[in-house]
Amino acid sequence: MPRNEPTEVTGEWDGGRSTKRRKAVRYAVPVAVAGVAAATIGLVPAFAGSGSPDLPKISAQDLIAKIAKSDVQQLSGTVQVTTDLGLPSLPGGAGVGGFGGGQGGEKGAGGAASPQSKLTELASGTHTLRVAVDGPEKQRVSIVGGSADYTLIHNGTDVWAYDSGSNSAMHHTAPRDAHRGPQRGAPEGLPKGLQGATPQELAQQALKAAGDTTSVTVGDTAKVAGRDAYQLVIKPKQAASTVGSIRVAVDAANGVPLKFTLTPKSGGPAAIDVGYTRVDFARPAADSFSFTPPKGAKVVSGDQAARQHGKDLKDLKDLKGAKGSTEHKGPKDFGGFDVLGKGWTSIATLKGAGGPAGKDQLTKGDAGKFLDSLGTKVTGGFGSGHVFSTRLVNALVTDDGTVYVGAVDKQALIAAADAAKK
Repeated sequence: MPRNEPTEVTGEWDGGRSTKRRKAVRYAVPVAVAGVAAATIGLVPAFAGSGSPDLPKISAQDLIAKIAKSDVQQLSGTVQVTTDLGLPSLPGGAGVGGFGGGQGGEKGAGGAASPQSKLTELASGTHTLRVAVDGPEKQRVSIVGGSADYTLIHNGTDVWAYDSGSNSAMHHTAPRDAHRGPQRGAPEGLPKGLQGATPQELAQQALKAAGDTTSVTVGDTAKVAGRDAYQLVIKPKQAASTVGSIRVAVDAANGVPLKFTLTPKSGGPAAIDVGYTRVDFARPAADSFSFTPPKGAKVVSGDQAARQHGKDLKDLKDLKGAKGSTEHKGPKDFGGFDVLGKGWTSIATLKGAGGPAGKDQLTKGDAGKFLDSLGTKVTGGFGSGHVFSTRLVNALVTDDGTVYVGAVDKQALIAAADAAKK
């Protein structure tokens, strides 16, 4: 069957500022996307009706509206997450996560059961997740390992994290109205990295980024987890972006994103590929969201650990304010970055120590040799520094410690550093 060539449509979104809301499970895209897109996306349609399976034609704006209006409240299934960012391996073959079954159990609040200790494992390789959702008050995500599983369960005000490898668990009390926040059904204390390890959340973030710097079309149809799907294709229009394209497979029946694929401009395999291999939209069994720590499990309180963390931060601020201390001048006391540019070529910056005492320290001795072995030496109007590259994200660290990072090419980072010095 001949394939229709998709017609480009472009438009602007307001980043979700529309006040119109619709009750939806936390994984659904906010209806604000549809409201704004319908008004501004442009009137030239892009159709998907060819390929396999054979589905009715749909325009890009109608497909976005279909995603946003999806009111699926229950689902369960298996998600495969593959990440290939080209991150360097650590010496000795150690993983980037530092999460080991029974090893390093005291790292972080709650040891091995701490969600933060698991996040970085998803930054590389292929992982299998089992998910279950029953409205904004009940979610379960399990990261299935070869010999051990890691599970997060949210049921009302109870949040449990359990690592079967170390037989350790962490309990956290979530506010009853936590699901009313920006990420519906995402209780405080659950790390965003695990919340976002589904096609729905990734699609939401991609659509928020769409604007006048973006091309949005509808590509060929597809089969995902046995379901008929349309494919929404999102491409940056800014040449300096390292993102080639984002493809979102959308369930033709109910509008739920089933697969998210991000391919770098440099080509090769997808940098991020997240999709359902099995999905069921029936209500999950009630016991899916029940948890009792196994016999002999080490159980710690995440609430107590959070309070201690808050106390440690306060002590650090008091120390920084003490007479004779060296106060860090970073933005918002480590709380955020300055952002240069817009759209797909936005660059986050973080000022270094600077000043006579800190200048050029990164280039001296063993530190300088180590940086030379990992990065590429560059110079410009800003001075000199090193660029560290992955398949998607690049970072420039200047010799005075200032960091510029973004999904942009090397020249864009150097130009940003030069502009900051003017």
